[in-house]
Amino acid sequence: MGLELSQEYTTARAAFDEADTILNRKLSQLCFEGPAEALKQTENTQLAILTCSVAALRVLSEHGIAPKAVAGHSLGEYSALVAADVLAFSDALRLVEYRAKVMAEASQRQDCTMAAILGLAASSVEATSMGPDASTGVVQIANYNCPGQLIVSGDTAAVERVMDSAKAAGARRCLRLEVSGAFHSSLMGPAKERLQTVIDDFQFNDPSIQVAANVTGNFVQTADEVTRLLIAQVTSAVQWEKSIRTIGAAGISHFVEVGPGTVLSGMVRRTLPEAICLNVEDTKSFDKLMDIAYKG
Repeated sequence: MGLELSQEYTTARAAFDEADTILNRKLSQLCFEGPAEALKQTENTQLAILTCSVAALRVLSEHGIAPKAVAGHSLGEYSALVAADVLAFSDALRLVEYRAKVMAEASQRQDCTMAAILGLAASSVEATSMGPDASTGVVQIANYNCPGQLIVSGDTAAVERVMDSAKAAGARRCLRLEVSGAFHSSLMGPAKERLQTVIDDFQFNDPSIQVAANVTGNFVQTADEVTRLLIAQVTSAVQWEKSIRTIGAAGISHFVEVGPGTVLSGMVRRTLPEAICLNVEDTKSFDKLMDIAYKG
């Protein structure tokens, strides 16, 4: 993760070196060499994705490509806040390190999971996933990703109940996710409370560009609004589809996914079919983006 950009661009390598220094451990080695099982642990995954995203962002900035608006999916919201000058990279690393820790600890307290529901309208899923069930427990919609793609989160038995109901209602596919917790659900309440106790220790600035927030899907205006919504984000659904529509309505037609993977690009295309989507996760994808940028 991030190895190619780090080898090709000193700016990217510097971001990994900075993360190693701030965290006082070799995160770069874990990103570049694995093992994969260690990278999948929440405490490592969140920091690795943040650092890879900021490394790619800095390479883009170095070459004159800067965003007019940003959004980040769940953890990615922290990278978006760095891009919008709301958070310094050093503060984002420390805050995400703590966030990952408390989320991992909250996950260990119960048998919980998440699942993707594909090909079913949000209203149909909402009808079977609102609040607790006496026999199976808590389940909520965690991500409104794009038309026809929702993620539910909660107690394992409750998630399985929703999957069965969704299949009966005509869902194209229901798939359990390989995650370590019921993120963006009320089961993350203990993590939310602990994050609330430390967030005031970090410096937040008003956004320098437009930022679409996960919790509302709307642009935020002030540092106070950002901090309030970051806390709420831990137990609230990610309004990704609405966020993308908000950015599109602002007249933006080109979207660049910054960091590992291409999942978000796919969600954008399904939400705004006319949008032009690119991604930057390695040197090949970066070179393609630069070629398009310079040729107009």
